[in-house]
Amino acid sequence: MFVAWRDMRFATGRFVLIGAVVALITLLVGFLSGLTAGLANQNISAITGLGASSIVLAAPSDGEQATFADSAIDADTATTWAAIPGVDGVQELGISQTRMTTDDARTSVALFGISGDAVPGRAAEVPADGTARLSRTAAEALHVSRGDTVSIGGSELEVGSVVDDQWYSHTPVVWTSLSEWRSLQAAQGSPGDGATALAITGNPSADAVTGAEQATGTVSKDVLSSLLAIGSFRSEIGSLLLMVAMLFGISALVIGAFFTVWTMQRAGDVAILKALGATTRRLSLDALGQALVLLVLGVGLGIGITAALGSAAGTALPFVLSPLTTLVPGVIMIALGLIGAAFALRSILSADPLTALGGNR
Repeated sequence: MFVAWRDMRFATGRFVLIGAVVALITLLVGFLSGLTAGLANQNISAITGLGASSIVLAAPSDGEQATFADSAIDADTATTWAAIPGVDGVQELGISQTRMTTDDARTSVALFGISGDAVPGRAAEVPADGTARLSRTAAEALHVSRGDTVSIGGSELEVGSVVDDQWYSHTPVVWTSLSEWRSLQAAQGSPGDGATALAITGNPSADAVTGAEQATGTVSKDVLSSLLAIGSFRSEIGSLLLMVAMLFGISALVIGAFFTVWTMQRAGDVAILKALGATTRRLSLDALGQALVLLVLGVGLGIGITAALGSAAGTALPFVLSPLTTLVPGVIMIALGLIGAAFALRSILSADPLTALGGNR
């Protein structure tokens, strides 16, 4: 790092410029990663928060992917799954999207009806009939608290409790008992005694799961795979992840281009050092060390700005600030930057000492 340190001290302007570009790219990647995680959370947190081992949905007749929107599970199907060896419990889950109102406000909600009698330890989580458990965002939109009354399709419910936000397809979740959910569905013209999906706990064998799927016309998915059955999540997450991946690729190209130009400008100095006996390996390590210092400082600054802006925007945007959305993109940025810088070493590897000694004249 003998030459690299002096080069950075001498070329302070270039060092600051490249560092600022790295910081801005890191800010862009980190902020988009946090926004992606926040939007994903507003799609799936109610499903991931069930604590289930797997989710069972009705298999579509056309061979397409099963979805929560098209799934319908009857009581016999729930009984069949509950009888499978290795299944500890089956929780029937009814899901619908509707509008909840009060005298002076209204908001869209995802209505979740749950049964708890078949799952050990979950009965306490099921609201009593005639009551609802509201996510905080829904309660704030309706200006209600515990003990107040809300209405769905003309049917009134008492607010049993207000809990931390849970989301489904970008709408706050309101929880009721499954029987209450069925009554509300019937009041809105969708009678039936079934449910939308089953939340399975336990570890049944693969053969038992396959047999139950064939017997009931259903498909079983682990919780992460079942998230793709949420239409808005499937379409949204693919686009956002593609944007993040493209930003990573662009960052590698931009940083690599900067270091290529910088290294070309040092070609004469490198040739002189080679003429004085410096090895290609030491010169390469010198250049990569310089790139690493610049990347660490630039990425660190970008992460710091991302954390500050993310904290400020957390109340206005669906933004998740975590190591996964800050440190992980930062490490990837440093790795890609070093790869880009490595491509810039060709001028060092091919530098001719005779050039520095005037051999081209």
